[in-house]
Amino acid sequence: MAVGTPAGTLFIVATPIGNLADLSPRALETLKTVAAICAEDTRHTRQLLSHFGIDRPLLALHEHNEEAMSERIVERLSGGDSLALVSDAGTPLVSDPGYRVVRAARAAGLRVSPIPGACAAIAALSVAGLPSDRFTFEGFLPAKSSARRERMGRLASETRTLVFYESSHRIAESLADMRSVFGDDRIAVIARELTKMFETVLDGTLAELHAQVEADDNQRKGEFVVMVQGAGDDEEAQLIEGRRLYAKLSEHLPPSTAAKLAAEISGAPRKALYGQGGTE
Repeated sequence: MAVGTPAGTLFIVATPIGNLADLSPRALETLKTVAAICAEDTRHTRQLLSHFGIDRPLLALHEHNEEAMSERIVERLSGGDSLALVSDAGTPLVSDPGYRVVRAARAAGLRVSPIPGACAAIAALSVAGLPSDRFTFEGFLPAKSSARRERMGRLASETRTLVFYESSHRIAESLADMRSVFGDDRIAVIARELTKMFETVLDGTLAELHAQVEADDNQRKGEFVVMVQGAGDDEEAQLIEGRRLYAKLSEHLPPSTAAKLAAEISGAPRKALYGQGGTE
């Protein structure tokens, strides 16, 4: 940094998830005045900037170059340039690249300032009607069904509301896996295309939602937030976790030993686990 030159600020700017009117006045002013804008997809961001008459240099920042770009961005900030970081839509770093740049800037003692705004997960949760005092955001699930079910299995006993992102070409398959792991009767909500023309919010059991999505091609288009109500009381959560552990342990151990260990770890009654494939 040149002597007497104040360091710049890295602004983390939330952009609309659909409706362009959701870009805040502060975000608009920031994007107009920074030296350059770091964007996940420069073509997408250029369209957004063009809509608002903003002409700023763009720097491509994505998961494949983030490590290398961090040093370059820190150098510019240290030299006095203020920069903005945006993702394709919503709040940066939420299931999007950027945390390495933020970490590098903070490690260098530089100012990182949020310009809050739209976030699909929070917007969806606000209209879901599910418990929102405690929730866990899981982002995108794995693409392969086996890995998806494995991830879901670790969440089956979670009592907080579960929030996932999902794509149009996997929504039906993911709902089928959720039915298998969480059960047909677990309450869930699907928010699709939030703030856009075809915004839809569906609620019901996982079985009902899966049937609706399978029956209507339109409900398999767009971008999705899937929210699943957490497991019930502690006893139910213990039983779900105990059965998950028993299923895994019984692949390698005698049923009685698997049930004993699963019960000790989960707190579930040992005898309640035998219905998952073993007998005393």
